[in-house]
Amino acid sequence: MRRAAVAVAAGAMAVSLAACGSAKESKGGSSSSSSSKKGDNIKVGLLLPENKTARYEKFDKPLIEKKIKELTNNKAEVEYNNARQDANLQAQQVDTMITNKVDVLIVDAVDAKAIQNSVQKAVDQGIKVVAYDRLAEGPISAYTSFDNEEVGKTQGQALLKALGSKATKSSKIVMVNGSVTDPNAAQFKKGAHEVLDGKVTIAKEYDTKEWSPDNANSEMETAISAVGKDKIAGVYSANDGMAGGIITALNAAGVKVPVTGQDAELAGVQRIVAGTQYMSVFKSYPQEANVAAEMAVALAQGKSLDSIAKDKVSSTSQKDVPSVLVPVVSLTQDNIKDTVIKQGYYTVADICTADYKAACDKIGLK
Repeated sequence: MRRAAVAVAAGAMAVSLAACGSAKESKGGSSSSSSSKKGDNIKVGLLLPENKTARYEKFDKPLIEKKIKELTNNKAEVEYNNARQDANLQAQQVDTMITNKVDVLIVDAVDAKAIQNSVQKAVDQGIKVVAYDRLAEGPISAYTSFDNEEVGKTQGQALLKALGSKATKSSKIVMVNGSVTDPNAAQFKKGAHEVLDGKVTIAKEYDTKEWSPDNANSEMETAISAVGKDKIAGVYSANDGMAGGIITALNAAGVKVPVTGQDAELAGVQRIVAGTQYMSVFKSYPQEANVAAEMAVALAQGKSLDSIAKDKVSSTSQKDVPSVLVPVVSLTQDNIKDTVIKQGYYTVADICTADYKAACDKIGLK
């Protein structure tokens, strides 16, 4: 897999890639012919995994819908559902999309393995599937996400930087990883271990069910008791939501150590401003969403993905899936203006509410 550089291209939000030609045939029925080509009157199914993480409803859904409308002269219909972290519900939602005869599905799987049968059912009915953000099993036709191992490496490198001279082999770190049902979590974890192993000691490590902040909070409380509150040097948290639960536990125990995160959620950015969370991972959701929309429209219209997807990614059930991996960047106090503010995620007013005004002033965020 070609690894993308850890940087956000200046025009990432405005990326627009044309799709043309005829599709290459691959396993899972992703071949197309001129006779199957459609115009702009297509129906796209969009299935997102949960609503506890703010990004899906705030960014992904509206961005994908907007791009699909732009690509089809406002003629496409988008049917949307959120699975609320329930794999069985998501399977039912796929069945509904099949019944409603969508032309293509964009699926961010709750459980990447459990979704395989549903993906196969859709493909058997002539519906191509774009795996969004998580590499779903089954005969998918395309995939877009971020360079997930690079995300973990970025988090690990930031944690070591925050520790500075305290980053020794005897320094004890707690790792709070994401859900085992999410293949991205395993990649984040792998990337982080590549950076942290041998540099610090992983005193406690957890795979957090459903990425739940409440579960992360409980895990951190357990880790504090087991390791000792004065012996924890830092915490690797795989995302911002869990970082919130972790920091609540740390604060209750009177522990102040660097904590990582991911997704640049508003609450996470505010904690970074306040100094209770060291970093997050900024990811260009507009670029990822645009690519997913372009892939879906091209597949529905019987066009090739050659000009869109330059990479190939393989799952355990599907080889050489046309893919686009979007780059990431470490978000700290130093680059809030150049990331989430510059790219329109939040305004200074969004971040610097009354509770954070003094902290914003202190770091020059005005």
